[in-house]
Amino acid sequence: MDLFVNLLVNGLATGMLIFLLASGLTLIFGLMDVLNFAHGGLFAWGAFASVWFYTATGSFFGAIAGAILTGIILGLITEKLIITPVYGNHIQQILITLGFMLVLTEMLKVVFGPNQLAAATPEWLNGSWVFGDIIIIKYRIFIIAVGIAVFTVIQFILRRTKIGLIVRAGVINKEMVQALGIDIKRLFLFVFIAGAALAALGGALFAPYSGVIYAEMGLEFAILAFIVVVIGGMGSFPGSLLAAILVGLAGSFMAYYVPALSLAVNMLLMAAVLIFRPQGLFTAKG
Repeated sequence: MDLFVNLLVNGLATGMLIFLLASGLTLIFGLMDVLNFAHGGLFAWGAFASVWFYTATGSFFGAIAGAILTGIILGLITEKLIITPVYGNHIQQILITLGFMLVLTEMLKVVFGPNQLAAATPEWLNGSWVFGDIIIIKYRIFIIAVGIAVFTVIQFILRRTKIGLIVRAGVINKEMVQALGIDIKRLFLFVFIAGAALAALGGALFAPYSGVIYAEMGLEFAILAFIVVVIGGMGSFPGSLLAAILVGLAGSFMAYYVPALSLAVNMLLMAAVLIFRPQGLFTAKG
């Protein structure tokens, strides 16, 4: 029982980290129809920026704020210089964002050095709770709570606020929204920056979770994020959350019981969904 609970909590925590990255990609890819393969680079920059800010200030929440600010700045640069010229052309989006992903990775090495960096967990999140034979690590529960909070806030914004209504309307019919006097370009810039900030937040939370961060981690997690978006359904936040949890749990249990399949299980899961339900687990509604 204790092993099952530990694997369950670990899988849920990993799933929530993937969701934070995939939620931004859901906004950018699912709602804006932009294939941004540089999204993982924003995740990695969020991780490195959080470690730098935490070392400089000693404040965990200051480090998270610094990572989010870094994501916002990089998101603005990415949208203005990289994405804007290739709106509507998926082939060009793939090529240019993959190239920018490599640039972001190499720039991490230039700014922070080529070696791995250690990331410390704040004192108040260190340790674990013990319930009989069950040991639950505090930081993993914190990540799960943050993931649930982010999902709740995003759903509220998209479903219950004016800006959420405009975003969903802009996705369905850009021309009609523009005819109503709304600047669709500014709207999509806001959506892109929000997605970049979520990616950076995911990176900031991943750093203490992993304990070690490295420049190439962005590409690895970007692949997982795209898998989650495909499994969950384009533009569906509930789908992304469910898919991220499935991916996290599958990885956690497979890594323990069938290590040989731990790397392939996510691809197999995506292949199964594409075969039996090509539109994903959820279909986004306008």
